[in-house]
Amino acid sequence: MNIYVSGQGAFAVEVADALLDEGHKILGVAAPRLRKGRTDESDAMSWDRLRAWAYPRDIAWTDSAELRAMHVPDGVDIIIAAHSHAFLGRHTRARAAVATIGYHPSLLPLHRGRDAIRWTVRDGDKVTGGSVYHLTERTDAGPLAAQEHLFVPPGSTAQSLWRDHLAPLGVRLLLRVVADLAEGRRIEVPQDEELATWEPAMGAPPLFKPELIALPGTAQVNGSRWALHTR
Repeated sequence: MNIYVSGQGAFAVEVADALLDEGHKILGVAAPRLRKGRTDESDAMSWDRLRAWAYPRDIAWTDSAELRAMHVPDGVDIIIAAHSHAFLGRHTRARAAVATIGYHPSLLPLHRGRDAIRWTVRDGDKVTGGSVYHLTERTDAGPLAAQEHLFVPPGSTAQSLWRDHLAPLGVRLLLRVVADLAEGRRIEVPQDEELATWEPAMGAPPLFKPELIALPGTAQVNGSRWALHTR
């Protein structure tokens, strides 16, 4: 399958490497320009890891803050959000012939939001897991393609839970769903809205939704723009 990856950091690189190992082709990536806390654009060591990964492989890179439909090349079958904080609007998602999927480190619809793991630890959850879902206009609310639970080890921190358990699970689940889609198996299980929880980000700005900024039918809510129509 021809795949476009929007993501960042080590997790996005692990996903991209695993996809190549499975025989898929990466046609392009979107990632932040720099690693968190870095400021030197001229120093390649300061680049986001996915951006640095793409450069020697001659894979086209786009700043995730600028990602629009025109940046996704022709021939893409699947767009994958792998630790992506860039909103993929409907025009961008439409560039994928088969599906646009993402990984969320919780048992959706529980703990929607960008700090799901930190809230899992803060709430003292004994069980957590990962979900691969189809992206829609509603953040973290699309139908599920795969999900798996795990027990939270005693003494876990958000960092250890992600590094040792949820990140490896995410790679496996994304590969599973890509294999399903390649074989024509499309799984879409609606999330149960009655069970849904949403927690705010801890010390992070609202999700940037670039495709909504200049479009009619949007409203300003708490400093962020939100579509009036969510389907």
